[in-house]
Amino acid sequence: MFKKILSICLAVVMIASLCAVMTSCGETKDDFKLGVILLHDEASTYDLNFIEAVERAKTELGLTEDQVIYKKGIPESNACYEAAVELVGMGCDIIFADSFGHEEFMLKAAKEFTDVEFCHATGTMAHTEKLDNFHNAFASIYEGRFLAGVAAGLKINEMINSGKITADKAKMGYVGAHPYAEVISGYTSFYLGAKSVCPTVTMDVQFTGSWYDEIKEKDAATALINNGCILISQHADSMGAPTVCEEKNVPNVSYNGSTVASCPNTFIVSSKIDWTPYFVYIYNQFTKGEAIAADWTGTIATGSVVLSEVNTKAAAAGTVEKLDEVKAKLTAGELHVFDASTFTIGGNAVTSYKADVDTDSAFTPDTEVIEGGVFYESKFRSAPYFDARIDGITCLN
Repeated sequence: MFKKILSICLAVVMIASLCAVMTSCGETKDDFKLGVILLHDEASTYDLNFIEAVERAKTELGLTEDQVIYKKGIPESNACYEAAVELVGMGCDIIFADSFGHEEFMLKAAKEFTDVEFCHATGTMAHTEKLDNFHNAFASIYEGRFLAGVAAGLKINEMINSGKITADKAKMGYVGAHPYAEVISGYTSFYLGAKSVCPTVTMDVQFTGSWYDEIKEKDAATALINNGCILISQHADSMGAPTVCEEKNVPNVSYNGSTVASCPNTFIVSSKIDWTPYFVYIYNQFTKGEAIAADWTGTIATGSVVLSEVNTKAAAAGTVEKLDEVKAKLTAGELHVFDASTFTIGGNAVTSYKADVDTDSAFTPDTEVIEGGVFYESKFRSAPYFDARIDGITCLN
């Protein structure tokens, strides 16, 4: 009789547990909410890239419209903290912010609301703060920019071979937002990609002092072209530079998405981070009750670093095939973007470099990042820390 009662009790406990799990899973999916804080809105190619990734993840995960809440046009100020608090009040389980300058305000909110997960793109502090609910994420976009640079170098070779320019006039221009490591890493990898196929190439960089300012970006692109640059790329978020290139018939390599619809004659290719895998990842980790990585890095292999389709009308012949070849080598680890044998600093070979990985207020270099002749970006932190000024690139301001 005792065994029978015990068996019944155990069965009841098992059924109750199973029901609890099923209910919990149902509630997790049905009740889950993601809050997304954006620096700008759809008019910014940078923010649009995040919006499109969220929408793709939403479809993939079967989330409804009311399970994703956007806060657009949130500056890098206490307004970010206030937006985060509002999203907490609206029941968001995960809150994501997309701009570097949002970080301190997201961190403030994370310390206050410990039962909510706070995820931040391009930040540097999560791996040192060590909060269970505060996370940074980035991707090896330098590999995508290197590939885009290869496409640029092939285009310049075509211009040289056709007699349009001579090899000593192979100068590119780059519109950069700020002289931060993220931008330096980006324009350097782009330059090294071009140099890998066009050895005589040089590059001028013009900073705008803003992530998004269409007028300043147009002015910067115009100044670079007037200064002899025969191809333009950028790390800035408006259509300013591509528009100028189309008007002046100057080849352009854009960022964060294809501009072929507006610039059919000059757009070559674009690299970007596809954030869809990250949004799917953080959702799955949360719903499984598992930890979200403090410092997550997406790669070509995870589908986080991608190129747009090549515009064959503007690109050099053979560009698609060459990009496939280089991409395969990057993925296999046979090729490294920041192979120290491919660049010099002040005319000298680079055998050692300390980077500011564990960021402090003085940006003190603290970590040796060259191993086996390779500067390893993204190995010691997801956010870029390559800030070396290499030969061949001239910053004009």
